[in-house]
Amino acid sequence: MQAIIEVAGLRKRFGRTLALDGMSFTVPPGQVTGFVGPNGAGKSTTMRVILGLDGADEGHALIGGQPYTSLRNPLTHVGALLDAGAFQPGRTARNHLLWLARSQGLGGGRVDEVLRQVGMGSVSRRRVGGFSLGMRQRLGIAVALLGDPPVLMLDEPVNGLDPEGVVWMRGFLRSLAGEGRAVLVSSHLMSELEGTADRLVVVGRGRVIADAGVADLIATASRGRVVVRTAACSEAVSVLGRAGATMVVTDRDTVVVSGLPSERVVAVLNAGGLPFSEVAAHRVTLEQAYMDLTADVVEYRGAAG
Repeated sequence: MQAIIEVAGLRKRFGRTLALDGMSFTVPPGQVTGFVGPNGAGKSTTMRVILGLDGADEGHALIGGQPYTSLRNPLTHVGALLDAGAFQPGRTARNHLLWLARSQGLGGGRVDEVLRQVGMGSVSRRRVGGFSLGMRQRLGIAVALLGDPPVLMLDEPVNGLDPEGVVWMRGFLRSLAGEGRAVLVSSHLMSELEGTADRLVVVGRGRVIADAGVADLIATASRGRVVVRTAACSEAVSVLGRAGATMVVTDRDTVVVSGLPSERVVAVLNAGGLPFSEVAAHRVTLEQAYMDLTADVVEYRGAAG
């Protein structure tokens, strides 16, 4: 089976609410694809349609070229974590996985293997009802991995994890993509995706508003600006302004310059005899790039403090 998710032209309405409005993107193998957007953007509905939990009014969602509902032993094709609370509290972690494994024609050896992979070998015989949220998250990851699938879909996988677990998850997701799997991760934590995802699919109001590599999104949002650190801030503003730059003073010794490349900035400052300690490309964070992209599609916005 080809490791790919294909979403094409999905439209879905719940009563008067248009949840999906032509949602289209692909999740290729060998990459971690971040799936992000404001609350109400259509992320959860899209994932539910991909997994056959909701039906689309128009369009299609395929896994390896097939709809989820046509897959035989689906856990061997796609592993998903959508709700870390969806476990029978009276059942042990191992028994929960054994029950799923038998439904897919898998043996107990695979159960023990995935429990070790997610660091739960020592608590496998404890009842799930006593698990913390972080432990439930790890068990949910074990469920997703159970069939050794080529495609993985994870919703907020670091939710509830302690710092060690967050670091582990970053490396784990990268290793899964490195094995050639298609990995789709929905998250609100841009700082985590910045160090984990290769690509970002940004959605708002039921459709895709950006689909690009993380580095490309950051570069576009940075807009070719240049950071200058100088003890002669006001003089630098004057000479750079005469050279055609526009500027924002962000600190008493820091200016963000637009309209001139860094080489030209250095030349102008040197020609004016002005000291500077740094001239460097201005790089925004992924969170800043995301906020710029989604500023006009936020449905739920709190009042300013």
